[in-house]
This record gives sequence, C-alpha cells and structure tokens, in this order.
Amino acid sequence: MNHLKHFFTSREAISIGAAFVVMGFLFGNWATMIPYIKYTYGLSDGQLGLLLLSMPLGCLAFNYWAAVLANKYGMREMTVFGMVTLSLAYAIPMSVKWLYIVPIGLVLAGICVTILNIAMNMTAAAFEQSQKKYILSTCHGLFSAGLMLGSIMRSVTLPMGISDPSHMFLMCGLMILITILIYNRILVIPIKKQETKEVPSLSFEWPTGALLTMILISLCTNVTEGSMADWATLYMKDIVKSDPIYYGWGLSSYSAFMALGRFSGDSIIPKYGPNKILVWGAITTFVGLCLAILLPNTVVTMIGFGFVGLGVSLGSPILYGSSARYPDIPNGGGLALMNTFSMAGFLIGPVLIGYISDISNLSVAFGFVAALSIFWIINARSAKLY
Repeated sequence: MNHLKHFFTSREAISIGAAFVVMGFLFGNWATMIPYIKYTYGLSDGQLGLLLLSMPLGCLAFNYWAAVLANKYGMREMTVFGMVTLSLAYAIPMSVKWLYIVPIGLVLAGICVTILNIAMNMTAAAFEQSQKKYILSTCHGLFSAGLMLGSIMRSVTLPMGISDPSHMFLMCGLMILITILIYNRILVIPIKKQETKEVPSLSFEWPTGALLTMILISLCTNVTEGSMADWATLYMKDIVKSDPIYYGWGLSSYSAFMALGRFSGDSIIPKYGPNKILVWGAITTFVGLCLAILLPNTVVTMIGFGFVGLGVSLGSPILYGSSARYPDIPNGGGLALMNTFSMAGFLIGPVLIGYISDISNLSVAFGFVAALSIFWIINARSAKLY
C-alpha cells in the first residue's frame, strides 16, 4: 500500500487523479440514464445501440485533434478544459425533448471525452517520467472509483423524487464545481522539460508491430469495458429482473473491483510483469462473464460483474502507459493512435451488443464479449510492452 500513501500525499498526483474521477463519475451517471433514454423514446435494443454510436463518432473524429490541442495549448490546460466541457456536454441529451438532438449531444460528449482522455493520460504519463513515480494505474483506479460512485448515485436520488434529467444536471454541476476548486493545482503539475508544444502529425498511420499487438489487446479490454458500462444496468433489469433500486449495483460492483485492481496496479505491475497480469486478467474476465450468463440472479451477477471489473482493471493502465512511451511515435502520437482504437472498442462495442441482443438476447451478447477473452489471452502472452 506504500504507493497509495505516496500518491495521496502528493497534491499534484491527487489533482490529476481528480480529472479521472470526473470522467468516470459522469460516465457512471450517464450509464444509469440509458434506460431512461430507451423507454422515453420507445427504442429497441438495436435502435438504442445505433443511438449510442453517436458518442464514438465524436471520439474518433476528434482523436488526433485532441493530441494537437494538448501539444499546442498544453496538456494540463486541456485537462481542465476537458473537465468543464464534458460536464456541460453530458447534460445535453437529458435536456432536450426531441430525439434527433440526443445524438448531437452525444457527439459533443464524445469530442469532450477524447479531449479529456488524451490530455489527462498525457499529463499522468509526463508526471511519471518527471517525478520517477508510478501513478497511472492509480489514476485509472480513480476513474473506476468515479464510475462506481456515479453508477450508484441514482439509487441515492431516486427515493428523493428527483427526476432523471434533474439528477443528471445536478451531477454535472457538481463536477464543474470540483473543477473550479482544483484547476489551479492541475496547472502546476510538474512535467519533463522536453514535453514541448510540437504538434504531432495528423496523418493516420495504420499501427504495426508491437503497437498493433497492444491495440488488439486494447480492443478486447475496451469492448468489455464499454459493454459493461452501457449494458450492465439493462442486464440487471431485463435479464436478472432485479428490483429497480439494484439496477445500478451490477455496474457499481464491476467498478468497485476495477478500482481495487487499479489501486494495486502501481505496485503489482512492476513486481509480476505486465504480460502475466494481462493474461490473468483475461482469465478472470472470462470466469466473471460466465457466472453472470449462466446464473443470472442479483447476487451472483454482481459477483460475476465484480470479477469482470478486476479482470479488465489493469488493461488500460498498462496499454495506455506503454503506448505513451512507444518510441517510434513521439509527442503523444502513440497514445492518440491507441486511443483511436481503444475508444472505438469502448464505444462501438456496445453498439454490437445491441444488435446481437436484438437478434437473440443480452445473455448471448455477453457471451460474445466473453469469447474475446480467449483472443486477449493469446496476444497478451507475447506482447512487447514499453
């Protein structure tokens, strides 16, 4: 636990970690609003999946521009900018009465997700290099903690009689307030002198070699993460038939165990090696999904989702950090390329789940996610990581 002590006694580390909390918290709250969107507009699972495609379109369209902005205006400055704009963007889908405005709001949210994701990961990686301290896994743990907290907040406000839109507005306002309180500390996070404002190339390069292998693993982990984030609540409702107050608890269990794994990561990754951890993560994910699919009751599904969270927990810290240090593409270019495919997996994966669910059901769709774990194991054993 010593690495956590060092993290939480560093104001700079806490401040960049807060950006990860904000991103996770907002997404966790948005995920619990998805059933509201579905039933308000009378959407099928396939139609909902298509609607959710709007966010990845925003992410993918703006990915390299996010790296450009982080290099031109500063990764720390764009972290603060991303925290504010993402808080505003998530309020849009809940504040309109017309379905055609919802995807516009989600595209804007996707753009803001990419800006914040690129900037805060670049800042965390630069802090690691400057201070010679591992913090990236703990930062991703704080994202998971934020996701966990956000996913259960609706269980808190629902008994108060607060409507779904009002709940989302309240949560977005709270994140803006937190940003106002900490932005000065983010702007003085120490980074290496060579982190210049040189702009990376905007031309798309198809990944090859070690980076391609990392991206293939990341696609598996991020499809799993995205599927859990967008469909865990509906799985608890439609398949498990849980009481409404427990709808968000499956996602909360997943997020809690993900946070547990990530808070341990900065200690265990150097000790056991990233490849071994990725392999065992895939095995744990597979077991957890099988539990949820084969024994769909509230308690067992929460346990299964917890296993999934633990299994995927260290995928992003390992792969994002490795791609940020990838020597052949400097200035955040490797991270931007990784993020292009990772966010595609995270956000397009749920769309595939929607269509598979339309053809069969959510249990079969989750079985498809479980099958990805096998591919994940094969690639993780021999991946070259930096």
